[in-house]
This record gives sequence, structure tokens and C-alpha cells, in this order.
Amino acid sequence: MRIREYTEDDLDAVFRLRKLAFNASERPKRLRPGTRGLVAELDGRVAGVLGIGEYAQFYGGVAVPMGGIGGVAVDGAFRGRGVATALLDAALPVMREHGQPLSVLYATVPTLYRGRGWERAGVFEWVEVPMDRLLSVPRPTERMSSRPADESDLTALHDCYLEVARTIDGMADRRPPRIDAAKVLEMDLVSVLPGPNGLRGYLTAQREPGDHMGTLEVFDLIGVDVQAQLNLLASLKSWAGTLNAINLRITDPATLNLLGATPMRYSVSTATWMLRVVDLPAAVAARGWPCPGNAAVDLEIVDEHAPWHAGNQRIVAEEGLVRVEPGGTGAVRLHARALGPWFSGAQNTHALRRAGLLEGDPADAVVLDQLVGASGMPRLADFF
Repeated sequence: MRIREYTEDDLDAVFRLRKLAFNASERPKRLRPGTRGLVAELDGRVAGVLGIGEYAQFYGGVAVPMGGIGGVAVDGAFRGRGVATALLDAALPVMREHGQPLSVLYATVPTLYRGRGWERAGVFEWVEVPMDRLLSVPRPTERMSSRPADESDLTALHDCYLEVARTIDGMADRRPPRIDAAKVLEMDLVSVLPGPNGLRGYLTAQREPGDHMGTLEVFDLIGVDVQAQLNLLASLKSWAGTLNAINLRITDPATLNLLGATPMRYSVSTATWMLRVVDLPAAVAARGWPCPGNAAVDLEIVDEHAPWHAGNQRIVAEEGLVRVEPGGTGAVRLHARALGPWFSGAQNTHALRRAGLLEGDPADAVVLDQLVGASGMPRLADFF
């Protein structure tokens, strides 16, 4: 089997595989900016494909470069010959070489990716809010005037998003070129709340096709303060009489959890994403940490597919900085699948131990919990 980076000459073969696997309907004319890809060849034919997007996720307020795996497809005639696992194995050193110490994917076959060190570490969620519940949201005490966004607002829109996103672990920083900020203006509704120093909030939405009493798909409801959020929610109330519900993509969980009037039971659509630590020392160095003071924990990393960080490693928190250095006693054993949910804060060491992914004295492992803190369930608001 030969694995190589794919080029524009491979687009027909790549489209054929993705049409079969994902019902893709449009052949791309060129490689998408901010994306690399690998193909596996067997018997002189493209047997499989894997894409890697250039992203970054916020952890502790700092954007950590991340390779977003997507579009993994294998020709049906070549399945069962290890094509997908070979592509994943090849992708790990590629991401490391390109400075991506983390990798995320949305898995339809979790067992495949668990076998290579990815594990569930966060959520991507939509919530359906009936209009009667939306109408009972508190009114803002400060009335703010909104206006439609235009091209001159793109930088301010991104800055407003970042002000909120950097406070929510797991959120993408939506850096170019992988994410084209101008695409947002193609939506049916893009309204902004101007403030004295930029935007205080904005809302993007798309009307769902169908009858007049359908739903409005709200992609981003971003407010940097309570009054901005309440004004944006109030603007959605004006759709009463023409909609049955609002379908809201959760960017800031506080919007519904602390301001909304959702019923005790309500509909949530959840996609889970899996995280893999590609390079532990680089990932730790890039992350923001709620440092508890000076502390250290000796680890043994069990990771046959990323040998560059396997073995004994020591995590040291000192004078406000956290680093990984080789050596130590290996008092706490972490398997590759444990690294993602620990790093993101999705699971503590007790859960990892019960899942068989962590071993060693609980008194030693507690430092790992203290390092990541308790920042809530990590989440993404972008799908790839």
C-alpha cells in the first residue's frame, strides 16, 4: 500500500469515493484552502482518502492548533485490507510535522478511531426552542438597535465571536483560510448590535424551507454581555406567528441554560466529537492552564501509534507555566485514548480509571484534575 498527499489530479477519484460514502453531490474544482489530504493506493488505484483541515481550538483561553480529520472514505472493493487505519497512522506524523498537536473528528464508527487513540471529548449541539418558550424569555432593560451586516462588518463579527469563544473550551477560533468569514453573508439573516468599541453581539440564521409555520435555523447567537444576549433573543420573538420553533445551534451554553426558558424536557440534537493528542509536550505548551500553583505528576504514556511521546513523561506546573519533560517514575499510566478527554476536561481521572484508560495511585493522578480545572463540557459550533 502506498500513501501520499493528494493533489488536484486526484479530485475525480476523491469525489468518487466521497460520493459513494457520503452521497457528495458536487465535485470540487480545486483543493479547498486550509486543507491537506492523503490518499492510499492499492493495485494502482486510489483505494482510500482522508482530509486534514487547519483549525485551532480554545483551551484555557488559548487557541491550540488542531488538525480536523474529515471525509475518510474507502472504496468498497478494498475494504477489509486496513486502508482506513493506514491512513490514520500516516496522518499522525503529518499533523505533528505541520504543528498540529491536537486532532479532532466526528466519528460515525467510533471503534475505528478509538483503536488509533481518538476518544470522545466534547459535543456539537442544536436545541429546538418552541416559540411559546421563547416569548417568556425576560425582556432586556436596555433596548439596542440592530442592523443588517455587510462586508465591512466581517472583522468585527469575527472579533465578537472570539471574545465569547475563547472563554468556552473546545471552540474553534475560525481562522482563515479553512473557514471563509465572508460565507456568513450568504445567510438569510445576519444582524449586528453595534457598540462603542465594536460589536456587542450578532445573530446569523437561515429560514428552513417548507411551510410558513416551520423553523428558523439560528447558527450563531453571540452576545458579549447579558443585555446583548437578551436583545438578540427578543429579536427572535418577532417571528411569533410565522414560526413554530427556533432551532438554535449552541455556541454559548449560558444563553439557554441561564437566560432561556426551556421546559424541563426539550429536544436536543447532539453530535459528539473525538479528540486525539498528537504531541503531548507541544499540546501542553500551547494550552492555557488554570494553574493551581507548583505541582508535578509522573506519567507513563502508552501510545504505540505516536512513539514520539510514548514512555515516561513528567508534567510540571511551575511559576504559572505547565510543561512536559521526559523522565519520571511513570506513577500514573495513561493510555492514548485517555489523553484527549483529559486534555479537554471532558472526563476526570476517576472516569478514565473506570474505563480502564488510567492506572496508578489516585493521589498522584489528582494533579491531572487540578491542572485542567472544571470548565464545563467542551463544545464546538462548527462541523467538518
